[in-house]
Amino acid sequence: MTAIRKEILSNTKRVLVKIGSGVLTGKNGLDPQIIEQLVDEIAELTSKGYHIVIVTSGAIASGKHRMGITGKLKSIPLKQAAAAIGQGRLMRLYSNAFGKHGLYVAQVLLTISDITDRKRFLNIRNTFSTLMDWKVITIINENDTVAIDEIKFGDNDNLAAMVASIIDAHLLINLTSVEGLYDSNPAHSKKAKLIPLVREITEEIEAAAAEEGTAEGTGGMKSKVMAAKKVTALGIPYIIAMGKEKGILQSVISGKEKGTLFLPMNKHLKSRKYWIAFTLKSRGKLFLDEGAQKAILEEGKSLLPSGVMKVEGRFDTGDPITCVDAEGKPIAKGLANYSSSEIMQIKGLKTNQIEQILGYKDYDEIIHRNNMVLTKE
Repeated sequence: MTAIRKEILSNTKRVLVKIGSGVLTGKNGLDPQIIEQLVDEIAELTSKGYHIVIVTSGAIASGKHRMGITGKLKSIPLKQAAAAIGQGRLMRLYSNAFGKHGLYVAQVLLTISDITDRKRFLNIRNTFSTLMDWKVITIINENDTVAIDEIKFGDNDNLAAMVASIIDAHLLINLTSVEGLYDSNPAHSKKAKLIPLVREITEEIEAAAAEEGTAEGTGGMKSKVMAAKKVTALGIPYIIAMGKEKGILQSVISGKEKGTLFLPMNKHLKSRKYWIAFTLKSRGKLFLDEGAQKAILEEGKSLLPSGVMKVEGRFDTGDPITCVDAEGKPIAKGLANYSSSEIMQIKGLKTNQIEQILGYKDYDEIIHRNNMVLTKE
């Protein structure tokens, strides 16, 4: 198995490291020693020619400790206030630790709306590229202070998966407070065994992941496996490993048997289709007849008005929408060429009838194949 790891990691140079709250915190809030330990490892890898980008948790945990709060914060305003208090201290610790190695850091705070807009997505991509060219360590976190449910990533596991696509990462290492993915929850069973290699994320693998997060963080193992599903779909290997273990990053990158390795998919999505599939939130549904389903799934064709039976939700031109079968099971996702009100008028019709009904025809297709991603194989 070591041979598989070494082969997978042989050309790795651009690495995204996600560091969870359970790694960064101790009994007294943020643990400066752990931060310095990880920074020392990242600095050493940087000196060897690796480009390291960090997605960090810890701002809310830091703010909670500063205010003497224990347990989970249940409301968004409480979390936002704690993040506002803790973010500055978190960055100061990183900046001071990297400064000892002569390295500069850059803070980037994101919300989901920053990357769902294609122009902003590309601008962020260019900024990250410039920072890596300058050999600056980019440290990314969700902008918790202003984020609301509609613009939240959910947790930093999901944020890391999206950032991996932006920077074209060669590897994502998710540092957490456990050794990796187990076949059952190790907190509940002494017989739980570590799964060192995942070739494919099956229903059994998803079932093995525990749901719950911790008092310090939002993401449990379930969210890490869901992130792995997104990252491997882009052709990027993904490793979950114990973050507090000394030398863990060098061990993982050198191919040692640490944590759980999720192999990248052989057939992976291009960046734009990944953006459609995993970054954009669907605004509505189109129920398709059997002919349209076959055309999309088996023949690689676009979606025409004739194949649409029913429209659900309100959406505008260019919005992401999900195509489903008669039972509501997703088969594809794509960008709409027409709004929901327009599709309501032309559903079931031939392409040559669009202009007659709407008074204009901007496109023959409701969703063009180039703007569509299959969600059902």
